[in-house]
Amino acid sequence: MRKFNVTGICVPSKYYMVDIGNKLKEIVELINEGDYFTINRARQYGKTTTLAALETMLEDDYTVISISFEELGDESFSTAEIFCQTLLKKISKALRFTSETKEYQKKWFDTSIVNFELLSEHITDMCEGRKVILMIDEVEKISNNKVFINFLGVLRSKYLSRQRNRDETFHSVILAGVYDVKNIKLKLINEGNHTPASTEGKIFNSPWNIAVDFEVDMSFHPQEISTMLDEYEADHRTGMEVAAISEEIYRYTSGYPFLVSKICKYIDEKLDQDWTVKGVQKAVQMLVKEKNTLFDDLSKNLENNKELYDLIYDVLIIGRKRTFAIDNPTIELGVRYGYIKQQEQAIRVSNKIFEIRVCNYFISKDESINPNQIKGVLQNDIVERGRFNMELCLKKFAQHYEELFTEKDREFSESHGRMIFLTYLKPLLNGIGFYHIESQFTDMRRMDIVVDFGSDQFIIELKLWKGETAKEKAYDQLLGYMNSKHADEGYLLTFDFRKDRNKESKAEWVQMDDKRIFDVIV
Repeated sequence: MRKFNVTGICVPSKYYMVDIGNKLKEIVELINEGDYFTINRARQYGKTTTLAALETMLEDDYTVISISFEELGDESFSTAEIFCQTLLKKISKALRFTSETKEYQKKWFDTSIVNFELLSEHITDMCEGRKVILMIDEVEKISNNKVFINFLGVLRSKYLSRQRNRDETFHSVILAGVYDVKNIKLKLINEGNHTPASTEGKIFNSPWNIAVDFEVDMSFHPQEISTMLDEYEADHRTGMEVAAISEEIYRYTSGYPFLVSKICKYIDEKLDQDWTVKGVQKAVQMLVKEKNTLFDDLSKNLENNKELYDLIYDVLIIGRKRTFAIDNPTIELGVRYGYIKQQEQAIRVSNKIFEIRVCNYFISKDESINPNQIKGVLQNDIVERGRFNMELCLKKFAQHYEELFTEKDREFSESHGRMIFLTYLKPLLNGIGFYHIESQFTDMRRMDIVVDFGSDQFIIELKLWKGETAKEKAYDQLLGYMNSKHADEGYLLTFDFRKDRNKESKAEWVQMDDKRIFDVIV
C-alpha cells in the first residue's frame, strides 16, 4: 500500500504523488528549445523529484546525465584537475542507467582529462551526433566555488559557439538548487599561488547569464492536490470531499510541496484518516509544533539575518506595509528561502503555516526580552466544557492590559500592542487550538486573526484608534470578512493610545443587522 512521502525522491509506485505532468511539459518545452536554466526553489520544494520525473520523461529522446553534488566535499572542487575527474566519474556512473553502451561509458570517463581545455574537447566528443542533457542537483553546495564558476565559463563558451555552429555541447543543462546561479557573484581573494595577484579582491559575475529565466510554478494548486487525494481515495474509500479538503490544505500551505505532503501524512497515519476540514486543522496544529529541517532552517536563517528578521516582523506583527522589490537583497533572500512572496506589490509571508510558526518564534523571543507580560490567566479560566469563551478571553485581556501597561508604557505598547495580545493568546490555545494571521488583510491599522479551537472558529480584528470614522469603517471591514467566512459573530480589539482618552477599557456587544461584534477598546 502506498504512503505519503516527505523525504527524498517521490516514486509513483511507492508514494501518493501530485500529478505534475503539466509542470513537466513546461520544463520539457525549455529543454526541446535547447535552453540552459536553473530550477531554483526553496528547500523541500520538490526539485529532486522533478528532476527524477524529467529523466524518465526524456530518456526516449535524449541521453540524460543526472548527477548531484550533494555528497561531495570541498576537496572535490579544490583544483581544476580534481573537479574534472570528479565530474567525469559521476557522469560515467550516471550513464550506467541509460541506454548508452559500456564502450561509451568507459570512453566518457577519461582519466587523462586534467584541465578545462581538455574537458571542453571531451564534452564535444561526448555530444557529437547525439542530444545530451546534463542535470546537476544540489549546485548551491559549491556554486560560489571559483573552480565551479570556471566550469560554468566552459559551458557558456561552448553554448555560444554552438549557436554559431562551431562546436557541439550539451543540448540543455539544468542546474537545481536553492540559489539562482545566474545571479551569483564570486569574490576572488589572493590565496598563495591559487589566485593571481591581479585578481585579488575583484568580484566577478557568474558566467551563467546564458540561462533563461525559469518561471514554472512548482507549488501545488488545489486541483493538483486533488489528483493525489483522488488516488488515495480510490485505494481507501474514506468518503472524503476531495475538492474541499484540497482547498483547505492549500489554504494553509499555499501549495508548498513539503507542507502539503506532511499534512496528508499526518491525517493518514496519526489522525485515523480524518479526511475532513477539521482533520486538516488538527494536522496543521501538529505540524506547527514539530521539529523538522525546514523549520530548523527557518529559525536559523532568522537568527542569522537581522534584516530578514526585522522585515518579517514588520510585515507580520507590526502590520507595516512593505513594498515588494526583488532588487532589495533582504527581500530577494526571503523569496529564495520561500518565506515571503509578492501580493499586490506588497510583501506577504508565503503561507499560513509559516505565519503560525514565525509568530510563535517571535513570541518566544519577545517573552525572553520582555518577561513582564500578562500572567495569571489560565486556559481553564477561558475554556468551558471544551469550548473557548472568546468574550471572556478579551475581557480578561482588557483587565490585565490596564493593570500591567500604564501610561509610562504607552510608547512601548503602541509599537508592540499586537505582540502583547498574541503573547497573551498563545498559551490559552496551546495544545487544543491555534491561530493564524490573515496576512492579505494586514496593514498598519488592521490585523485579522482567525482562531480555531475545536469545532469553533473566531475572527478577531486588531486596530489602532484613528477616530470615529475609522471605527465605523472597521465595523464594515470586519463584517465583510465575517461574511466571507460565513460567521455570525466577530471580535474587534482596538488599541487607543490617546493621552486624553477615558482610561477605562470598554467591552460590549454591538448588533449589526443579523450579526454581532464584540467591541473591546484598551
